[in-house]
Amino acid sequence: MEDIKRWLPVAAIAPIAWGSTYFVTREFLPPDPLWGAAIRALPAGLVLLAFVRRMPHGSWWWKSAVLGILNVGAFFVLVYAAAQLLPTSLASTIMASSPVALALIAWLIVGERPSGVRLAGAVVGVAGVCVMLWGGRMPVSGTGVAASVAAMLMSSFGFILGKRWNDEVGLLASTSWQLTAGGLMLLPAAAIVEGPPPAVDARALAGYAYVTVIATAVAYVAWFAALRHLRGDAVGLAGLLNPVTGVLLGVFLAGDALGVRQLLGLALVLGGIIAPLIPRRARRNPQETRADIVWERSSST
Repeated sequence: MEDIKRWLPVAAIAPIAWGSTYFVTREFLPPDPLWGAAIRALPAGLVLLAFVRRMPHGSWWWKSAVLGILNVGAFFVLVYAAAQLLPTSLASTIMASSPVALALIAWLIVGERPSGVRLAGAVVGVAGVCVMLWGGRMPVSGTGVAASVAAMLMSSFGFILGKRWNDEVGLLASTSWQLTAGGLMLLPAAAIVEGPPPAVDARALAGYAYVTVIATAVAYVAWFAALRHLRGDAVGLAGLLNPVTGVLLGVFLAGDALGVRQLLGLALVLGGIIAPLIPRRARRNPQETRADIVWERSSST
């Protein structure tokens, strides 16, 4: 039985950390997307590998490569491409539709029939992201939209594959192998396309340390840990916190304005996350009450 009260906050760690990377990347890191993705993924994988002290074996050589492509290598490249070709608001809105994709893919791959209430919550949350981020007319690149949609579908598919496979070897092993594999795949692409690694100062080193340790190693472990204990449609709701984090960091750290429209969108997102939890509690309380009555009666006799 799912323990949402325990594991949904764990799941929330990942999208909050991922949402903060927009600000950290823009303010602290050099404008080299492929090197940025490689430096983000490979050290995170190696740090986790140092704890695990295990190498892939058997089918996990190709499974690590598949997950490394879907969740790390190609995913990071597509996200960077979308960020370069689209306004942040549009790219974030497309990625915010991942809760719906995650729920449907979990249904197809691991047989988790999505809850209607959670799907409705996800739709409300996505609508809130649209209200919060979209404002006025904006240039739209078809290539950018395709890259963003591909990144969203690819990561959703990869996350559910990870949910299906992770128990074979353990959470930390699987996460370390796929991050390492994805980082190793990015290295030659970065060297060919962008040349030597970018020069970094102390500010950039601090930024890379954050996105490597917190926004990648810790975030991926938290995300897959939550997926291990919760259904895909429940974990997907937490993903809506990604664009919310980006907006709030922009307000508090970059001086962006937060108007009525953004507040309304924020309320819709939070409502989409919280509302699906209320019926479950409502159903649980009467059962707990009846159990207490039976216990009291048996104790008195």
